[in-house]
Amino acid sequence: MFRDESMGAQPGFFDVDHRMKRLSDLGDQLEAFGSAVDFEIFRGDLVLALAYSENGQGGRPPFDPVMMFKILGIQAANNLSDERTEFLINDRLSFMRFLGLGLSDRVPDARTIWLFREKLTKAEAIKTLFARFDAALRVAGYIAMSGQIVDASLIAAPRQRNTQAEKRAIKEGRIPEDWKDKPAKLRQKDRDARWTVKFTRAKPKEDGSTPPLDLAIPVFGYQNHISIDCGFGFVRKWAATDAAAYEGARLREGLLDKTNTASGVWADTAYRSAANEAFMEKHGFTSRVHRKKPKGRAMPGAIRRANNAKSKIRARVEHVFAAQKDRMDLFIRTIGIARATTKIGMANLVYNIKRLLCLRRRLAA
Repeated sequence: MFRDESMGAQPGFFDVDHRMKRLSDLGDQLEAFGSAVDFEIFRGDLVLALAYSENGQGGRPPFDPVMMFKILGIQAANNLSDERTEFLINDRLSFMRFLGLGLSDRVPDARTIWLFREKLTKAEAIKTLFARFDAALRVAGYIAMSGQIVDASLIAAPRQRNTQAEKRAIKEGRIPEDWKDKPAKLRQKDRDARWTVKFTRAKPKEDGSTPPLDLAIPVFGYQNHISIDCGFGFVRKWAATDAAAYEGARLREGLLDKTNTASGVWADTAYRSAANEAFMEKHGFTSRVHRKKPKGRAMPGAIRRANNAKSKIRARVEHVFAAQKDRMDLFIRTIGIARATTKIGMANLVYNIKRLLCLRRRLAA
């Protein structure tokens, strides 16, 4: 049998160009990302955070920081590990085009991607980068308006298999004795994530009856606390904590956007407290927080109707968490609150980019 030499032929310029055009015609999401966002706005903050300099000390030059930041965006949008990201950049033309790489260009390996994200984490740069994009949104006319909605969502992390003594030491802020002489094991243990219980309403049965008890689901990981504007639906403020942190207290810790053109604040009953009500009144916010059911009594009709009206607005925040969990498949693979903060911040930033694309499509239609 003779070998067909044409099957092993290298692709030419026009072959690649034709394939790129075909990807565009099919609706390349990353191409839309690149056209909607000028990633060069992040360069100054990246260079400052990573301490990049023009005068290197020899050796292989570092990868472009903006390109590396785009890689983190790809990871956040698709829930990719560093190893999987390296493979897909080499494999997919759409990834290469988004990153500005040619077929012959060097591709960052998994270790390089990890080191880049680690530098950002140590520099605590994600808040600055998120604020940079928010400022660009405001310049483009997407001003925070119509009030804001506050809520939190649990983000799962790999479960830890610890003894009762180890759990007790972690809660007390100590390192378990058995771990001190095992640095490799210590590096693999997440001492910042916490267990909590998530309650969900019991779903009606086929016969229409409702089970007497709601579902209690244990979750180990972190929380993403956000405040979105009611006008455009962008995440404007956010914070990351362990899963057991009380979400109501975050409202008083920088979660509210003082630049919003309206004063209304919508939230569920977890945020209803005397301290929060006093805080909002003092800082010029108008509480639209759900009221709690009186103990031992039925919910008054007026309060129930008011809560239902608030729910129609407050429900908009669920779109953020649905997009992050269902479409972006957000999951914390890293260890420690510092790295989790970077991951959660990137997820919030990528959501805002996706939201911008959605608004632009609506405007074009």
